[in-house]
Amino acid sequence: MTPPKKVESALGKGLDALIRKKSVEEEKSEEKAQVKTTSQKRTKKGVKQLKKEKKSKSDVNVNIINGVVLEVRKNPRISLWSAKSAAVLRFLKNTKPAFSISKEASSLIEEAVQQKYPEIWELFKDENF
Repeated sequence: MTPPKKVESALGKGLDALIRKKSVEEEKSEEKAQVKTTSQKRTKKGVKQLKKEKKSKSDVNVNIINGVVLEVRKNPRISLWSAKSAAVLRFLKNTKPAFSISKEASSLIEEAVQQKYPEIWELFKDENF
């Protein structure tokens, strides 16, 4: 058995020092160090990015909510296209005294929207429109 070759010092070897082969142990330790630093960088970047996303999402939501509130205060109407619903509501208007299509439609839509989008409904629950 021959003893493992000793890695020579790179000093004084000129070009050979630059292109010499690294030992297996050196390559492994460099790979480990590189993996650690890249994973640490990713972790730090991920934490910073998550914080930025949380801040920006909440800022965006506040801006959107404020814009929607202003818009709704100016014009609270929505337009719908539903021939069957229109027929039913007009029938009720002609057969029930003091029936209001607008009040009934508002009530039905509010119930449906509240059930389908409860989280968003909560955002506007306390607003005075």
